[in-house]
Order: sequence, then C-alpha cells, then structure tokens
Amino acid sequence: MEIFQGVLYGFQVALQPINLLYCFVGVFIGTLVGVLPGLGPAAAIALLLPSTFAASPVSAIIMLAGIYYGAMYGGSTTSILVNIPGEAASVVTCMDGYAMARQGRAGPALGISAFGSFIAGTLSVVALTFLAPFLARVSLSFGPPEYFALMLLGITLVTYFAQGSMLKALMMAAVGLLLGTVGADTISGRQRFVFGIQTLADGLGLVPVIMGLFGISEVLLNLERAGRMREIFAVPTRGLLPNREDWRRSAMPILRGSVLGFFLGILPGSGAILASFASYAVEKKVSKTPERFGTGMIEGVAGPEAANNAAAGGGFIPLLTLGIPANAVMAILLGALMIHGLQPGPLLVKQAPDVFWGIITSMYIGNAMLLVLNLPLIGLWVRLLKTPYQLLFPLILLFCLIGTYSLSNNVGDGIVMWVFGILGYLMKKFDYEGAPLILAMVIGPMMEEALRQSLILSAGSFAIFVSRPISAGFIVAAIVLLVLPLVRQRAQAPWTGAKAGD
Repeated sequence: MEIFQGVLYGFQVALQPINLLYCFVGVFIGTLVGVLPGLGPAAAIALLLPSTFAASPVSAIIMLAGIYYGAMYGGSTTSILVNIPGEAASVVTCMDGYAMARQGRAGPALGISAFGSFIAGTLSVVALTFLAPFLARVSLSFGPPEYFALMLLGITLVTYFAQGSMLKALMMAAVGLLLGTVGADTISGRQRFVFGIQTLADGLGLVPVIMGLFGISEVLLNLERAGRMREIFAVPTRGLLPNREDWRRSAMPILRGSVLGFFLGILPGSGAILASFASYAVEKKVSKTPERFGTGMIEGVAGPEAANNAAAGGGFIPLLTLGIPANAVMAILLGALMIHGLQPGPLLVKQAPDVFWGIITSMYIGNAMLLVLNLPLIGLWVRLLKTPYQLLFPLILLFCLIGTYSLSNNVGDGIVMWVFGILGYLMKKFDYEGAPLILAMVIGPMMEEALRQSLILSAGSFAIFVSRPISAGFIVAAIVLLVLPLVRQRAQAPWTGAKAGD
C-alpha cells in the first residue's frame, strides 16, 4: 500500500508543468545524443549539468535521467539507417538492423525498436517501482563496514566487466581513488595533494573532470576521424508499424531482453552495453536458425534494443537505494544529486520523497514521450547526421567552457577540464576506459569515510570487515572476481604451451 501511495505522490510531482517540461527536454536531448555518433549520454549529461543549477533538485534529475534513457532510444535510429551506432549500446543493432534496411525493411526495424524500447523501459520502471523501496529498507541495516565492502565490490565489478583489459581498468580505478583524495580530509580537515593550488583546495571538481574525460576527448577523437566518416546510406522509412508476423517473432525476444537487461543493469559496471550483447547471444542461442543472424533477423533488433533500455532503468536501483552508481552515467547523476544537496541511499525515500518518487514516475511519462517522439522525427535525425562535424565541435567546446566556468567563476576549473580532456583523449587512444576512473573518484571519498568509521568502531581492527556476515560476503565476492581471471589464465597456459610445442 505504501508503494502505491508513493507512486501517486510521484505522479503528482512529475505531472507538474515545470517537471513535464524538464522531462520532455531531457528525453528530446537524449534522443538527439543517441543519434549523434560519438557524444554519448555521459558527455551530454556532463555538458548540461551546470544548466540545472537554477532548477529544483527533482526537475534537474528528471531532465538528466531523461537524457540517459532517451539516448538508449535514439541510438538505434542511426544503427538501422546508416550502420553507425549513435550510442555504444546500439552497436549490436547494426548487425541485423542495417541488413533489414538494405532489404527495404527499415520501417519494421525502426518500429519494433521503438515499441520494444517502450515495452522494456516501462517494464523496467515497474520493477524499479516495487524493488527500490524494498532494497532501501533492507539497506537501512547496513553500517560503515557493509558500505565499505559494498563499494569495494562495486569497483571490482566495474573492472571485471570492463570492455578491455581488466588490468587497465584496475589501474584507472586506482587513479580514480587517488583523485578522490585531493582536497580537505573529511575527518581531520587537513589538505592533501593540493600543492598550494587554490583550485584544488576543495578537491577536483566532478563536472570539469567529467567534461574533460567525456566531452573534450570525444571532440578531439571525432575531429581526428572526421575525414574518414562513412557515407550515409539513406533508406525509405514508410510503413513503420511491424506486421503480425514481426510481432510474433519479436514478442519473446522483447520479454527476454527486458528481464535480462534489467538485472544486468543493476550490476555495477555491466550496464546497457553488456545487456545488449548478452541479449543478442541469447536470441541466437534459442533460435532455430542461428546462422541467419546478421542477415536481417528482426529478433536481433528487438532483443538487444529491449535489453539496453531495460538496463537503463535497472541502473537506478543501486543509485537510489544504496548510493552506489552502477556505471559512469550513474556516477554523474550521483554527483548531480550531491551538488543539489541530496545524499542518495536508503534515507533518500524519507528525506526527499519528491525526488525519489518523482524520478521513478517521470520515467513512465518519459517512455511514453519517447514513443511519440522517436518515429516522426526519423527524417530530421538523418538530415542532422549530414551536418559536418567541423560545424558542431565549436559549439560543444563552447558549452564545455561556459558550463565549467559557471560552477564557481574560476578559470582553474577550465584548466582542470582541458587537462583531463587531453588525458581522456590519450586514454581512448591507448584503450583505457574512463568509467572505472569516474566511478572510483565519485565513491572514493565515501569509501574512505566508511573505512575510517569502521576502524574507529573496531578500535583499529580490520577484523570488523570479516566478522560481520554481509561485509564478509561482499569482500569474498570481490576477491573471487579479482582472482577468477588469473585462474582462467593459469588454466589456459599449459594448453597454449602444449599447442605451441606441437
């Protein structure tokens, strides 16, 4: 009963005209971000975060959340029509979506993508509605040792599910933890790693770092690739509604993708990318004709598109209930909540019910808006893709500079942004991911505080982490995830050596 009362209250908040406007702006920009290759929701949220400072916390987070799940919708459009994934989670959609477009079936591919995204997004929000309050109540029993162990597990999961080398991801997480210690010590008040630079006295600003790693670096990379962009393959898009046979073949993939994506979205570090690839693999496994995948199978569009949208909803569960971001975008949203004076976690539903329930119910409205927006604007998005990137990047840089400077009217923040922009560019050139760094930087101070509070409670004994069952379980899981790749490598080594000897 309490949940239904919360939902009704949430709709009262979300249906206020100002919040409806912010929701519409968020999902519209999110769709645009999904369409434009290379930008991504993390960079877009970082760019627009300063524009929300004058808004109320609930309006600001509704808009920023709309950008995230809106980008999941928009990414499929360019994947299907021009074989260019607008968002990383839509890479899998290129395989069968573009093949369908070349066969003259772009309309059904786009239609099933939009409807599948809407169904999966709605189902994930329903699950979020019922699971989030329950987990919030459970997590109230957590103390500092449990929070430290949980955050340790979160960082470990991010590195374990890294797209590239796990060792590189661990290195980035270590750098992020180090960056999180810059500034005043929260317990003693002493300055750390400031080196007499006034800009660093309050720590590294999250917004300049994010804008640099995701915004500036993407501009530099896209400028490098601008001369060798793929030619756009335009396809007629009439008849967007899938027929009965398309629905028959897509119904189960959408349901499977929704469930798989939602639960993978909850896990820190996995998110929409892993969900879409896992869904594609599942659909290929259960299909009677797996050899036809990649030639225009509608199941290969429906399943992954449902999975990445469901994962977007699932990612809000650890953020809202535990204060633990599941991916880089959630880390930015965590920073946004903190900037607006809110502390995500089990007490959020009590301390700021308008924010907690307003965000959840706004996602129902946002998904409906996206369904209405997505199909009619396809022609506009394709024309937008033909805009030379050389005309777009000066505007992106301008927004970065204005947004960073507006934080505290400090030129030093702009310098921090450019330093991390160049660092982010080099990281991407050498296949180092930014997500573990940002996640570790955001939760590092909270993790340090939980560690020191635990040691104060135990009079300096580390036994407190293994004497409490929940924290011990989290630590054991983290150790297993760290050791597992080494065990696999060691198990494969003799076999590789034997083959080399032969």
